[in-house]
Amino acid sequence: MNKQMEDPTKPTVKLTGVSGNAFAVMGVVSRALRKAGFPEDHIDKYMQESMAGDYNNLLVVAHKYANIH
Repeated sequence: MNKQMEDPTKPTVKLTGVSGNAFAVMGVVSRALRKAGFPEDHIDKYMQESMAGDYNNLLVVAHKYANIH
């Protein structure tokens, strides 16, 4: 994503080099949310939305909650 288009209210997550395993992706994003100071209910909502569909849904939800690189 172009840096000019990033949402400054979301943490930035680098997925390059992360295992393509769905749980690894969810772990990286949830840790970034936690580190950025988001409340646990926000992180729980991210996790629920991530698990509510297939792998493509997981990636769409990750983009919703974080700036993905």
